[in-house]
Amino acid sequence: MKILVNISRILVGVLFIFSGFVKLNDPLGFSYKLIDYFAPDVLNLEFLIPYALPLAIFLVIFEVVLGVTLLIGFRVKFTVWSLLLMIVFFTFLTFYSAYFNKVTDCGCFGDAIPLTPWQSFIKDIILLVFILILFFYQESIKPITSEKINTVITIMVTVLCGWFGYHVLHHLPSLDFRPYKVGANITEGMSVPEGAPKAVFEYRWKFKVNGEEKIITTNGDYPSVDGEFVDVETEQIAEGYQPPIHDFTIEKDGEDFTQEFLGAEKLVMIIAYNVSSSSAEGWELIQPITERALKKGYKVIGLTASIQADAELYKKEFDLNFEFYTCDETALKTIVRSNPGILKLNKGTVIQKLHFNDADDLNL
Repeated sequence: MKILVNISRILVGVLFIFSGFVKLNDPLGFSYKLIDYFAPDVLNLEFLIPYALPLAIFLVIFEVVLGVTLLIGFRVKFTVWSLLLMIVFFTFLTFYSAYFNKVTDCGCFGDAIPLTPWQSFIKDIILLVFILILFFYQESIKPITSEKINTVITIMVTVLCGWFGYHVLHHLPSLDFRPYKVGANITEGMSVPEGAPKAVFEYRWKFKVNGEEKIITTNGDYPSVDGEFVDVETEQIAEGYQPPIHDFTIEKDGEDFTQEFLGAEKLVMIIAYNVSSSSAEGWELIQPITERALKKGYKVIGLTASIQADAELYKKEFDLNFEFYTCDETALKTIVRSNPGILKLNKGTVIQKLHFNDADDLNL
């Protein structure tokens, strides 16, 4: 049993540290996932939405610290009880999300390892088993060193996590697992490889034949039936290939400029998913940079999900000398964790990505 406890201790501790760290690397992204869970059609906890970011930071730091305290054997009772309560809550959450198909990506490992809700639920059930072993045999969890040293280690880990979270929030994630990372080509990310699997749909056609209702199932073709058509139900039974980037467009006044701008050799994009919630300080730091980019022969555009009227107000207020185009809000949040943020591209390839605090680092 001691061997099983030690195996459980190592597996749970390492997994909690890894899971917490990849989310701590991108706390803003994890806060977006919490907002999805707080939505009216999921948990209906809208009053928590304004606190999503501080909650995200607290949860991921707590997750890392619990993993460390479990490995070093510090405050075992508190650690094991905390692990048990957390895993019970997250198991319920992932089951609810999977069963009712509410949130398609649980966010357990951030963007590093995307999991479906059912995959995450299975992972949580396995973790629950290991944590229950630790809970019932916690007397077998011995500290690896003195309580004083364990206290120092725990405090140091907490402080380092706090500093790292502060750093990535005021700059950008140190590790970028998203399809818009530096070096990625957006055009290639939107393409579907030849021979990629296509989605399969099942159609249940309802007819009236000789006064009786008859249902015929096909995979798309209209059935040859000598009867009166009543209704058809469609169900997707197999998912097709979905490219990593599938919701990125550059539009203005109903016209699509995506390929035109992605073909440009020298392009700077200023991204603000919502201008109303963007940083005024950010615009003040970015404005002189865009002036310099234009003088260097770069095309400069703004991308936002806000209505054009709001974008024009910000353009006038901060004396911005570029036009705003529209794009999906989720895509813009995914591209850069800064509002506003900066992207430099060459023929669709991301060359540089910057938080507004690092605007002066834009290499022109």
